Order: sequence, then structure tokens, then C-alpha cells
Amino acid sequence: MADDSGDVFEAGQTGLIILTPEAEPTLRGWRERLDPSARAGVPAHVTVLFPFLDASRLDAGVDAALADLVGRHRPFDLRFASSGRFPDVLYLVPEPDAPLRRLTRSIAERWPEAPPYGGRFTDIVPHLTVAQGQDDTVLDAIEADLAGTLPFTSHVSAVELMVYDGSQWQERSSYGLGG
Repeated sequence: MADDSGDVFEAGQTGLIILTPEAEPTLRGWRERLDPSARAGVPAHVTVLFPFLDASRLDAGVDAALADLVGRHRPFDLRFASSGRFPDVLYLVPEPDAPLRRLTRSIAERWPEAPPYGGRFTDIVPHLTVAQGQDDTVLDAIEADLAGTLPFTSHVSAVELMVYDGSQWQERSSYGLGG
């Protein structure tokens, strides 16, 4: 799970993500070398909410509430046709991003103690991280390499709850979108 700040993950952290397996053939090599979340076991994904609740707070009530809340959203398709950048980060842009923003907003409103990215950013930009912690020269080379592999499309039908055990991220639960 990319936190896009270079922070080290802590045992007990959780996050909610949308898996994008269609990205793996194109991005796996770059992500394994240049995305800390990939090295910690997180497949290609778009973050819905990170960090979520501490693992110690996950119980049947949270599970049921997440299932209900996520189930109120309809499945959708994402198209990845272009890249974007944050400082030291290269990412792919998911289009449309409105369904992602709605998911994030609805979960964050239900659990206001878990604002996206710890509340560090005023605007949350949905994205699929390719590389982070690199200078522009490296990011330019990756971007040029990826240009010929885009676009691809990913069907979104679930949100995954991931938990960090101190060395690796593990999937704990999957919540299906309704419809």
C-alpha cells in the first residue's frame, strides 16, 4: 500500500484497496524495485483509504459495516491511459476517478478517525503508484517505457482490506460492490 511519503509501515496498520491485476504484467518489474508497498507484498492497486483502523480495532461490527457500506456502491471499470506525478512519485491515472472518490469519501465519513493519508492532504488524488522516491530522470525513463503499454482497463467489483503484520501486507477480507 503506497503511502506516497516514504514512511515505513507499522505492524497493525490497515488499508482498503482496489486490486488492479491487469496492471501486473506491465508494472510488476518497476513496482518490485521502486515501490515499497510492492516489496511488502501489496499487488498493483488503487488505494481507497490508508491508513484505515488499527488491526486491533477490526471486529465483526467493523466487518459488517464495511460490507454494507461498500455494497452500496456499484461495480465500475477504470481505464489507465496516462501517468501523473507527485514529488518523487510516478503513478497511473485511473479514469473515471469519481467512483473512487465516492468510495473514499463514504468510508472516511463513516470512520472520521481514519482520514485518508492521515489527513496530510486536502485533495485526495486516486492513483496507481508505479515508483516512488526517485528523481525526475528515473521517473522520465519509466514513463517513456510505459507509454507504449497503455491503455488498459480494470473491472472493479470489490474492495480489499489489507493488514500489515510487521513484515508483509496480507489480505484480510474482501468486500463486494453491489449491483
